[in-house]
Amino acid sequence: MKVVGLVTEYNPFHNGHKYHIEEAKKVTGADYVIAVMSGNFVQRGTPAIMDKYTRAEMALHNGVDLVFELPVCYATASAEYFALGAVSLLDKLGIVDEICFGSECGDIKLIKEIAYILVNAPKEYDELLSSYMKEGFTFPAAREKAFAQYLQSNNALSGISTERLTNVLSEPNNILGIEYVKALLSLSSTIRPVTIQRKVAGYHDRELYSRDNQSECSNTPSAISSATAIRNIFMNINDANELSPIADSVPANVYNNLITNYHKTYPITEDAFASIIRYKLLFEGHGSLSSYLDITKDLADRMKNISNPDYTMEELVQHLKTKNFTLTRINRALLHMLLNIRKGTFDSYNKKGFTPYARILGIKKESSHLLRTIADIGRIPIIRKVSQASKQLDPLAMQMLSEDILATHLYNQAVYERYGTSLRNEYRRGIVII
Repeated sequence: MKVVGLVTEYNPFHNGHKYHIEEAKKVTGADYVIAVMSGNFVQRGTPAIMDKYTRAEMALHNGVDLVFELPVCYATASAEYFALGAVSLLDKLGIVDEICFGSECGDIKLIKEIAYILVNAPKEYDELLSSYMKEGFTFPAAREKAFAQYLQSNNALSGISTERLTNVLSEPNNILGIEYVKALLSLSSTIRPVTIQRKVAGYHDRELYSRDNQSECSNTPSAISSATAIRNIFMNINDANELSPIADSVPANVYNNLITNYHKTYPITEDAFASIIRYKLLFEGHGSLSSYLDITKDLADRMKNISNPDYTMEELVQHLKTKNFTLTRINRALLHMLLNIRKGTFDSYNKKGFTPYARILGIKKESSHLLRTIADIGRIPIIRKVSQASKQLDPLAMQMLSEDILATHLYNQAVYERYGTSLRNEYRRGIVII
């Protein structure tokens, strides 16, 4: 039995994801696919466009055998901790042979070489990084500059041009891929990394592709558009009948689900939480604000100096942005405040070994023996029912799970307020089984 692991958001599920699943099985020879998927909030610091159980069901209908939830504290963390949380979960399952991720460069050798240098970062690199940060560069930009300068001065990766290296370090899927490999190295995991080159649509590409206008260089049988482009359609229509432009970009079963549930359970955006966030900003003091993950003292000061209480979420984030903080960083900071994710507890999770449980969202019936194998190995407790979790987890792990539960209850409330649809809470919602 061979198992490949994927780290996913499926926000929403589209043909590119299906291609990834199929290619992952093909290139690794895997019999089964296990996905670690973000729950109701995602890494760019926003709510998922639709709830986690719907997205898990879409994955199961399109090639995934077993879906676990990535705890919300890691699902909404920086790329480094997003990767550490997900990879630690896959590693503790004890049955995953390889992890397969998409990348713009498609070069696993280069990704591994970069990851190795960063994991064993020399003092010179750390000093360069610090100097660029002091100059006001955001962390991603500072890392890119520091790494390129370090490599040039030490003649490392000499066969790679500066232009190519800059491109590799600036593309979002390459960055995540590097972080996955770093996590594997840091955890001394035996899981092997494999990458598949991203096809057609870029991560931030807003163009919606069809079978007719897809690039000739693609060898995929169906149109692949980015999740960004698909979400953009959701936000600019008023009726399910207007979803037809995305029909070529998602599997038929996903499209049917989207048609059925449009304006019933989705789309959910950050504006659904604007009133709670504005309340929190009024309620919290400087000290309490700076206790939340990703909120520095300077950012807390900016938050408390907001003069207009009626900002939309987009206006608020733009108002808080500085040259030191990316928009994504600001979004994550506000989200951590909303979800009560604090620096102290997050540090405790990391010191304790990152993700301490495997929460099942969904499974195929014919793949249920995977759970028995994981249970026999016994390296991580499997959470089937949150009502029973306190018997399986220590207090710190229960605190992490309680953050997941709160996140889902807040999300469900947003769905109800927007569309009048009641989603079952975490104590009543069962695992998706197909």
